[in-house]
Amino acid sequence: MSAASPLERSRGRSAWLFLAPMLLVLALVAAWPLGRTIWFSLTNATLVDLSSYDLIGLGNYLAYEDGRWYGIFTDPQWLRALWNTLVFAAVSVSLETVLGVMIALIVNANLPGRGLMRAAMLVPWAIPTVVSAKIWAWMLNDQFGIVNAMLLSAGLVEGPIAWLGGSDLAMASIIAVDVWKTTPFVALLVLAALQTLPREIYEAAKVDGIHPVRVFFQVTLPLIRPALAVAVIFRLLDAMRMFDLVYVMTGSNEETMTLSVFARQALVSFQDVGYGSAASSGLFLIIALITVIYIMALKPLGEGQKA
Repeated sequence: MSAASPLERSRGRSAWLFLAPMLLVLALVAAWPLGRTIWFSLTNATLVDLSSYDLIGLGNYLAYEDGRWYGIFTDPQWLRALWNTLVFAAVSVSLETVLGVMIALIVNANLPGRGLMRAAMLVPWAIPTVVSAKIWAWMLNDQFGIVNAMLLSAGLVEGPIAWLGGSDLAMASIIAVDVWKTTPFVALLVLAALQTLPREIYEAAKVDGIHPVRVFFQVTLPLIRPALAVAVIFRLLDAMRMFDLVYVMTGSNEETMTLSVFARQALVSFQDVGYGSAASSGLFLIIALITVIYIMALKPLGEGQKA
């Protein structure tokens, strides 16, 4: 491997110089709070007296005492929240990716009124999550919600459905609302990628008589994969730390509780700073692990495209 030229070294120094202010701000607003959270997770601090606490090591994570294991990694409620979070993230991001690509392809087509379609598809994304969650919570109410009223008037159901009552229906309803709200984000990123693709490729494929489905999987999808990868990782990170949508719609219900809701409950409701910080730190470690695995999985794809 050849040594870097003076010009490359100069560009590298300039890049670090320009990045230094951003890295400093990031260290202040992200690294310091994260460090404090990890520190408190190693203590038995409470909100009753935050100035007085003892260092207990990994006791909030996993410890053995008096013949039993305890800590968040053995807490059934935390494990259930982890499962809920993984299910929510996997299903919602998968649906958003598929629907986002479909919507982007439709909007990118040369159809009348596509400008209005582009503006309309951003409306759900523009509405604040808390507002969306409250609106849908009222619409899905089993007694006076408009969803049940429409289903009853159409004769599709025999009685009101408790959409946010049962565990399966509640999680499905939350996923549906999240898909409705955030699919435009994926569609917007994919649409931006589609508009940069050279039209000559599609004209040549049309002349050769290649089926549009084959063109999509062999031409379009590989070319928009970088933008799609960015959209998926952003949505995956958001879904893994989902709080507001779940908390507004179902509160601290164990059937739909995510890791963020669990951390809030331990920290605020139970005033256990140490345990709540451990739950938050555990969520951070899981997100970091998923991010590393995702990036490593993308490397072979990127190397294949370069080859």
